[in-house]
Amino acid sequence: MKINEITGAIVGAGIEVHRALGPGLLESAYVQCLCHELNLRGMEFVREFAIPVEYKGIRLDCGYRGDLLVSGAVLVEVKSVEKILPVHEAQVLTYLRLGGWTVGLLMNFNVPALAEGGIRRKVLGLEE
Repeated sequence: MKINEITGAIVGAGIEVHRALGPGLLESAYVQCLCHELNLRGMEFVREFAIPVEYKGIRLDCGYRGDLLVSGAVLVEVKSVEKILPVHEAQVLTYLRLGGWTVGLLMNFNVPALAEGGIRRKVLGLEE
């Protein structure tokens, strides 16, 4: 699958989860349901994976964890917050840089409609 097909499938899965559950739950519930929906769609993913920090030639395990890595190519960070803040977007971009990926989705399930402002697509090295 190409990146746009992968991100499209992830967005579709997220919308399905949001339609079923609505806003107001903890992030962990949305992550678990999103994983189930991705499984149903036959998508490969890794959940809660370590993101190491490299500094001056040494690799550090600082405890950073990504929510999902889908098809080895798309980072997904799930939030359930009142509003996406610049720090959330910076987190996704930093994780992309540290992991060597180029595309990430920031999904905030605490919105009335996920497709209307709940999803931000971030591309490393590209201003959107």
